[in-house]
Amino acid sequence: MLPKNRPTDTGFPSIGRPALGALDHAGYTQLEQLASLKVSDILKLHGMGPKAMSILKEALAEKGLSFAE
Repeated sequence: MLPKNRPTDTGFPSIGRPALGALDHAGYTQLEQLASLKVSDILKLHGMGPKAMSILKEALAEKGLSFAE
C-alpha cells in the first residue's frame, strides 16, 4: 500500500500500483532519481515489469533523461 503522505508531484507516469509501490518501497520519490539507475537494477524491484519500464523510459525521455548505462 502506498503511503498517504506520498508527494503528489513525483513526475511518475501512470504505471500501476505494484510498480509505484516498488519504487516507493525502494525510496524513489521522483522520476528524475531513476536516471541514475540501470534498467537491470529497477527490474529487480518486486512489482516492476516490462510494461512499467517501457512507460518509465518514455517519461524520462520526455524530460531529456534516460536510465544509466
